[in-house]
Amino acid sequence: MGTAALASFPTIVPANVLGKNAPSNKINIGQIGCGRIARSHDLRDTMAYDAAQIIAVCDLDSNRLKDGKELVDKFYREKNGKPRYKGTKMYMDYLDMLNDKDIDAVMISTPDHWHSQPAMEAAMAGKDIYLQKPTSLTVDEGRQLVQTVQKNNVILQVGTQQRAMPQFRIAAELVRNGRIGKLNTVKIGLPGDPGGPEAPAMPIPENLNFNMWLGSTPEVPYTEIGVHPQKGYSRPGWLRHENYGAGMITGWGQHHYDSAAWGMDTENIGPTSVEAIAEFPKSGLWNVHGDFMVKHEYDNGITVLTSGGFPNGIRYEGSEGWIFVSRGSYVASSSDPVALEKSKKALDASDPSILNSKIGDKELHLYKIDDQHGNWLDCIQSRKEPISPVDIGHMACVVCLISHIAMKIPHKLFWDAKNERFINDNAANVLLRRPQRKPYGTNYLNA
Repeated sequence: MGTAALASFPTIVPANVLGKNAPSNKINIGQIGCGRIARSHDLRDTMAYDAAQIIAVCDLDSNRLKDGKELVDKFYREKNGKPRYKGTKMYMDYLDMLNDKDIDAVMISTPDHWHSQPAMEAAMAGKDIYLQKPTSLTVDEGRQLVQTVQKNNVILQVGTQQRAMPQFRIAAELVRNGRIGKLNTVKIGLPGDPGGPEAPAMPIPENLNFNMWLGSTPEVPYTEIGVHPQKGYSRPGWLRHENYGAGMITGWGQHHYDSAAWGMDTENIGPTSVEAIAEFPKSGLWNVHGDFMVKHEYDNGITVLTSGGFPNGIRYEGSEGWIFVSRGSYVASSSDPVALEKSKKALDASDPSILNSKIGDKELHLYKIDDQHGNWLDCIQSRKEPISPVDIGHMACVVCLISHIAMKIPHKLFWDAKNERFINDNAANVLLRRPQRKPYGTNYLNA
């Protein structure tokens, strides 16, 4: 075929060749969970991209569902100059949303106990996924998620957005390229949560499907500080109850363990041992850990220490110096339990010249992005692996979860990372899974 013929050949490739998410098409997205993180982070950051179109929202609290719809409708009214736009669909049940053939991808911004199951079902429905961390409530549940996502060849981005913050990549590159010599110790600052008051049972609000909200967790009486505020979007009480998560060890822990693994070159390598001490409330509804210390050891000789006694962030210590990295003055909300005065400096080093060291062309350069949600959208279109894929997210979450288990076991635990089991410790292995209340739970999916 000659040059003239090539010039006249159509440049628009049919959708059945590139798929429904071809670069020329909008990515139609459904939002599952319309609470604090969805409103302040996931929806806001994703709607900023022209490639994305939020076409549906889902929440099992009808008030939050309506608020979510209005948030999205208002954005598109103002963006597109359509004062009457009210086109965002509403779903009370995310399974109905997953059956919507117009939806290409979903964002899951639900409480922690509702992360793995909808993500697995979204993968089974062929939807690409943005999943808030932690990726799972248990180690076994997380492994089920990895297998389901990989089996169905969907793009899943974990919301460990510290990878998009340049200081975390810079710190990891400097460490990986030997700027502080041989890495031997990593110190991670991570706060605990306070205990809470006794909370008497309350009538279930008419706007909340509380049975479904509980999902696979035990049936318990409703009380507002055990779920989320009925007015406003401040930090919800479920974050401080072990039925629904593990506290800050998974809350911010997956962020920091993921970032630390980037610098340690252990993204796909688990620790060989874990031991911990922790304080837990002796009364009250909230029962996640308070002050704590966790120690992990790795085959490559690195020891990781985590405690609220360290400044919030990650300190890499090597034979020739140290590098400290944090989010700086960032907090997710005004009610976050992170002391600003302990986390103000975003990047620091034993010798300031380390931070000015240029990474050469032949040295290791890590995956670089500007935004976690934007990278997800790019990868939906290109089908390339995102910066925080499901397997790496799961490995970081495993470190959090086995740390939480170690808080409950009064001796050192030895970890078989390949088989994801503790070595010769039945009491600890029992805690790698939880009973799941039918009909909810990942164990009951035909994945």
